[in-house]
Amino acid sequence: MSQTSPEGHPDRHEWDERYADAPVWSGRPNGALVAEVEHLAPGRALDVGCGEGADAVWLAEGGWRVTAVDVSAVAVERGRAAASSAGLEIDWRVAGLLDLDPGSTHDLVSAQYPALRRTPDQAAERALLGAVAPGGTLLVVTHADVDRAAALEHGFDPDEYVGHGQVRAALDAAGQAWVVEVDERRQRHVEGGGGAHHTHDLVLRAHRA
Repeated sequence: MSQTSPEGHPDRHEWDERYADAPVWSGRPNGALVAEVEHLAPGRALDVGCGEGADAVWLAEGGWRVTAVDVSAVAVERGRAAASSAGLEIDWRVAGLLDLDPGSTHDLVSAQYPALRRTPDQAAERALLGAVAPGGTLLVVTHADVDRAAALEHGFDPDEYVGHGQVRAALDAAGQAWVVEVDERRQRHVEGGGGAHHTHDLVLRAHRA
């Protein structure tokens, strides 16, 4: 991890407030993660924007050595408690993606509905790709059919965040270094928890050669 203080992350307090009163998510691993990863041999995994840790716990139960990162200390503490109850060891970090050591790579980098801010230098996109070890897998899942007007009413501008298109463009720019294995719009089935109203995902899985 870099020396960047998580307390100084511009989004930390906003997310801490969102998580403050009660669990936000369903407590179950994301369906796209399960579908795309269950056939992979376990190795080192990075869960970007881990939230309350359901994905990280599922990966660890499957034998993955997991590093789980989120800017919200409240969310990370819930994840740590869930892992402890299950007797699992996970490396929990209160941090953003750009706070991590750029030299650390993983066999799987999973970003499920990430809230990564867009920048002119594509810093988040480069960090996602750079975190994947040679021979590893990048899995990015985002919501499809986002209603920007409705999002703006809730104080969220989708155009400020990295989406499917930006990650796909970064992969395409990398050329033969990457093979896109899955790029599709897929129906989503979620019962309860935040985001349950979204009905379809954009699933992007790529292999680093």
